[in-house]
Amino acid sequence: MSKKTRLNTVINTDQTHLPISIVIGIVKNEVGQFFITRRDETAHQGGFWEFAGGKVEHGETLHSALVRELKEEIGIEMHHALPLISFRHAYEDRVVHLHVFSVTDYTGEAASRSNQESAWVSLSKLSGYTFPAANRVILKALNLPPYYAILDDSEGDLDEKLAHLLAQNITLIQVRLKQSTTQQVHDFLHKAYPICQSAGVKLLINSGVENAFEMPCDGIHLTRSDLLERQSRPQNSQWLSASCHNQIELEHAQKIGVDFAVLSPVLETSSHPGAKKLGWVAFSELASLYAMPIYALGGLKKSHLNTAYYAGAQGICGISAFLAT
Repeated sequence: MSKKTRLNTVINTDQTHLPISIVIGIVKNEVGQFFITRRDETAHQGGFWEFAGGKVEHGETLHSALVRELKEEIGIEMHHALPLISFRHAYEDRVVHLHVFSVTDYTGEAASRSNQESAWVSLSKLSGYTFPAANRVILKALNLPPYYAILDDSEGDLDEKLAHLLAQNITLIQVRLKQSTTQQVHDFLHKAYPICQSAGVKLLINSGVENAFEMPCDGIHLTRSDLLERQSRPQNSQWLSASCHNQIELEHAQKIGVDFAVLSPVLETSSHPGAKKLGWVAFSELASLYAMPIYALGGLKKSHLNTAYYAGAQGICGISAFLAT
């Protein structure tokens, strides 16, 4: 898949059976605050806060629509943007397809051109503002980092591997300890979790670990089998993710309300040589069907991040990708 595919997609809005295509630009300033405006009370979803953007006109590419909307709405010239997430959402009166981009380079000072109330808000404060229902998915994506590391006990010292991940500023880690005893897992987590908390790292436990739901952590990562067995989201789960390999599993993950999923294998892996891989095109097609962030896993390196973005991924998930020296 070309790295320009999503931005250069031409949208045909004449087909009335199609969802309304909307481009959204996430604009951030030099101190990490996000620019939002408050919709007019008379507009659709009036009174709610929103990120800048608007409807894609017939024949426009996503890129040209985003450039136009950001110029018209908040007066900035967008020079570069990366895909963040793309999904559909059904309101009572309409269905929208949101194409959300992180604006990485722009000039000008952001300000509402229509005298809407506006604000620069830090990530931690965004949840205090009322957004349209569809934007909940965007807020989840903004709260997730580009890398999701899996820490396993196949070989090497766990303490050393954790230190290596932290040194790379990895802020989302899944602990998958299949060969350790329950006591060893308990001892490691009671030592590792406070370290992760101090470093601002979210630590999730793979549900295949014995007594996973009782371990100190920030959430649970469901295995494929555990995902399909559940009919609802576990109570009191701060973060919930799941391993998926096909449309059925992704559908179920969205149904029970996971915060994000991992879809694999994208490329061939050394651990499963010869196994059928998705490839980037199939990954992109599947990811576009679901309103949740999805990480790409399988045969990937950190250098695949840009490719993953343009395929609709939240980022890269892996084991060896983050442990290479």
